[in-house]
Amino acid sequence: MATRNDLANAIRALAMDAVQKANSGHPGMPMGMAEIGLSLWGNHMRFNPVNPQWADRDRFILSNGHGSMLQYALLHLTGYDVTLDDLKNFRQFHSKTPGHPEVHYTPGVETTTGPLGQGITNAVGFALAEKLLARDFNKPGLDIVDHHTYVFLGDGCLMEGVSHEACALAGTWGLGKLIAFWDDNGISIDGHVEGWFTDDTPKRFEAYNWHVLSVDGHDVDALDAAIVAAKAVTDKPTLICCKTIIGKGSPNKAASHDCHGAPLGDAEIAATRAAIGWNHGPFEIPADVYAGWDKKESGARLESDWDALFAKYAAAYPAEAAEFKRRMSNELPANWQDVVKAAVSDANTKAETIASRKASQNALNAYAPQVPELLGGSADLTGSNLTNWKGCVSLKREGNELIGNHISYGVREFGMSAIMNGMVLHGGFRPYGATFLMFCEYALNALRMASLMKTNNLFVYTHDSIGLGEDGPTHQPVEQLQTLRCIPNHHVWRPCDTVESMVAWAHAIEQKATPSSLIFSRQNLMFMVRDEAAIANIRKGGYILKDVANPAVILIATGSEVELAVKAAEALAAEGIAARVVSMPSTNVFDAQDAAYKAAVLPRGVARLAIEAGTSDFWRKYVGLEGDVIGMDTFGESAPAGQLFKHFGFTVENAVAKAKAIIA
Repeated sequence: MATRNDLANAIRALAMDAVQKANSGHPGMPMGMAEIGLSLWGNHMRFNPVNPQWADRDRFILSNGHGSMLQYALLHLTGYDVTLDDLKNFRQFHSKTPGHPEVHYTPGVETTTGPLGQGITNAVGFALAEKLLARDFNKPGLDIVDHHTYVFLGDGCLMEGVSHEACALAGTWGLGKLIAFWDDNGISIDGHVEGWFTDDTPKRFEAYNWHVLSVDGHDVDALDAAIVAAKAVTDKPTLICCKTIIGKGSPNKAASHDCHGAPLGDAEIAATRAAIGWNHGPFEIPADVYAGWDKKESGARLESDWDALFAKYAAAYPAEAAEFKRRMSNELPANWQDVVKAAVSDANTKAETIASRKASQNALNAYAPQVPELLGGSADLTGSNLTNWKGCVSLKREGNELIGNHISYGVREFGMSAIMNGMVLHGGFRPYGATFLMFCEYALNALRMASLMKTNNLFVYTHDSIGLGEDGPTHQPVEQLQTLRCIPNHHVWRPCDTVESMVAWAHAIEQKATPSSLIFSRQNLMFMVRDEAAIANIRKGGYILKDVANPAVILIATGSEVELAVKAAEALAAEGIAARVVSMPSTNVFDAQDAAYKAAVLPRGVARLAIEAGTSDFWRKYVGLEGDVIGMDTFGESAPAGQLFKHFGFTVENAVAKAKAIIA
C-alpha cells in the first residue's frame, strides 16, 4: 500500500518529468504544494472524475496557474481523462495540458488562470454564485446546492491589486464556503520576496472579515485539521496560510527561485529522485500509488447520492427542478423570442428620444423579469449606469444570508469584472456589471479573459464619449471603443437609439460563448424611424438605416453620431447629393456576416465617410484609402457636450464638407 509520502512524491515526480520534457514550465510550486494537494484532493474535496460537470461538485481553482502541473498531476492521478500521454505533451500544441490551466481544454479545469490575482477573484465569483443559487433553490432537507470553492494562490496573487478588491467583498458577503490556501514559500521570479512583499497577510485578511489559519504546508494531518476547521466556519471565508518550501525534495534548488520557472535539469532530477526515495523512471507511477489516489468509485457514489436527492427534489418541486436544470445548462426560457419581439416592438412604437443608458434600463425592465439568472451590478455608479430595474433589490447581507439581485461592487471595476467571470463559469447566472466606459481600462484583462474563456458575460459601459461633457478628458473615452473591438471573440455594441439598445441587449443575452460590451450614452439620442427590414438587420451589426437610389456617398456612424449622419445626409440631399446612412452598432457582429450582405450594405466603388467620437484609425478598414473619418485623435476637453462636439468637428457642416471632398 502506498504511503502518504508516495502519494505526494508522485506529484513531485510528474511535475519534474513533464517540465523537463517540455523544457519549459514551473516545477517548484507543484513540488512545494504536493502535500496540500494530497490533503485537499485526497481527503476532502467532493468531485467525480468521470463527470467533471456534475452540478454539485466542489470547485477547485489554481490561482497561481503557472504551477499548472500540480493540477494536471492531480487530475491524472485521481482519474480524470488526463492521461500520461497528456502529461508528456505538457505545453505542446493543442494538448490537454497547456502552459496555464485553460477551461474547456482540460477536464476538471474550472477557469483559465495565469494572470495572477484573477484566479482568487474568479473563486469569489464561484462562491457567490453557490451562495445565491443555494438561496434561490434549496428547500428544507433538500439542499441540492451545497458545495465549496477551493483555491490555491501564491504571493504573486496577493500582490496583485485585484485580490484586494475581491477578497474584501468576499468577507463583506460572508462567503463561508470559500477556502483559500496561500502557498507561503517566500519566493517569486526575482528571488526572495522580503525585499518587495512585506505585508502582514494574515492581519490583512482578518481585516477583510476572513477566518485565518496558519499551518505547516507539508504536514498532512495539520492540513486536514485546518480544512475541517475552515468548513466549520460558515459565515466567513477562510484563508489557510501554508508555510512551504518551493521545490521541496530538490537537494540543490529547493527554497530558491532557481526552481520557480525553469526545469530542474536531468542531474538535479536524478538527485531529487534519490533524495525523496522515488525509485521509478520518468512518468512511471506504481499501481499502488494509482490505487491510493483513485477517486472514480467514490466520486460516482457522491454523484449518485446527489442524483437521488435531486430526484426527491424534483418530485416535490418540479417547477423549481426544471428551472434549475435550465439555468445550469445555460438555456434561455422557452418564450424568449416572444419576449424580445414584444420588447422591440414596444420600443419602436414609443419612439422615445432618450439617453441610450435610459434605453438600456428599459431593456432590463423588459428582459430581466423573464430571465431570473440575470444578476446585475455596478461599480459604485448605479444611478449613472442605470443598471437597476423595477424588480431588482440591492444585494445586502442579513445575518448569514444575502438578500437581493443587484450588486453594489464599490469602486472595484477590475474585481467586479473578474468576479463576474467566476459567476458565469460556475453556472446558473448571467451577470452584468457596469461602470463608465473610461474605466473599462481598469478591467481590461478580465474582459480579455472572458473572451479567451468563451464566457457570455455582459459588460455595460455608459458615458461613452466627449458627450459626457464637463467632467473633461480624464472621464471622456477616446480610444476605449477601439480597444474593446480589438479583443478577439468579443462583441461591442454602441446603439444609436431605443430600438438598437433593445436589440443589442437581446443579442448579448443570447450569446453562448461570447461576452459582450454594451456601450451607452449619457446624453439624449434622437429616435430613428426605420422599416421592419431595417429592424431585423440590426442583429447583423451594421445595416442600411436610410437609403437612396444610386448613392454618391455612404455615411457610416454609431451611437450618438448616427443622428449627425442622418442630418448630414438630409443636407446633402438638399444639394442634390444622394447619401446612404449605415448604422453600425456592432462592427464585430457586422464583420462576421457573409460577404454578400456586407457588400450590399457597403458596395465597392462608393465613397465612404465614417463618423464616430472615438479614434479614427479603426475606421480606415471600412472607408478605404479614398474615404475619410470624422473622429477623435486627441483627448477631449472640459466643456458642455454641445460645445465639444462642435469644436472637434462633429457638425453637419463638417460632415457635408468631408463628404463632398471625398466625392470630388
